[in-house]
Amino acid sequence: MKVVNLSETPSVINQYVSELRDAGIQQDRMRFRKNLERIGEMMAYEISRGLSYKETAVQTPLAECKCQCLADDIVLATIFRAGLPLHQGFLNVFDKAENGFVSAYRYYKDKECREVGVHVEYMASPDLTGKTLIIVDPMLAKGFSLELAVDAFLKNGKPRRLIMASVIAAQEGVGHIRKCFGNRDDVELWCAAIDPVLNDRSYIVPGLGDAGDLAYGEKL
Repeated sequence: MKVVNLSETPSVINQYVSELRDAGIQQDRMRFRKNLERIGEMMAYEISRGLSYKETAVQTPLAECKCQCLADDIVLATIFRAGLPLHQGFLNVFDKAENGFVSAYRYYKDKECREVGVHVEYMASPDLTGKTLIIVDPMLAKGFSLELAVDAFLKNGKPRRLIMASVIAAQEGVGHIRKCFGNRDDVELWCAAIDPVLNDRSYIVPGLGDAGDLAYGEKL
């Protein structure tokens, strides 16, 4: 499985990630959502460089022109609710993609908030058979919710290629996804940044906090 850490190379993505992390800037919910969207657009561009293309003839007002157009049949999927701005950024680039959605949320199994569980209750997607499935989720902590989301989507067919994209991942989550997919060359994980640890409540450190709450407000 290929893992790409975009923070290892200089680009403006790093600037947008720094604003997501900044405790002062992130209080502006509109800017927080916009930064997720912009990161999605740029990650989509980076991913697009490794997709398949075909030569297509386009008629301009003056002559016929040969152009390289995307050949992959893309399904763009996300996990409610924090994934929506990132999903929109990807959709701005892959504007002809089909779309899939899954509801997966984490909860604490104990009063001390130490043991985390993940619940999946809703999924909708087209047939994935032979397509390129791109699943976007801003935060990859332990990796359980992403694993369950992938399992849910794969009930609708086997894609030709699976690409997962997160803004901030923890090393533990990356390790878990590696264990899930092993040495498969049809699976990729793209991260804007990879952080070292999780705290005792399974939040990524330094991370940025709760992406869903920062984007849409605190939940009960």
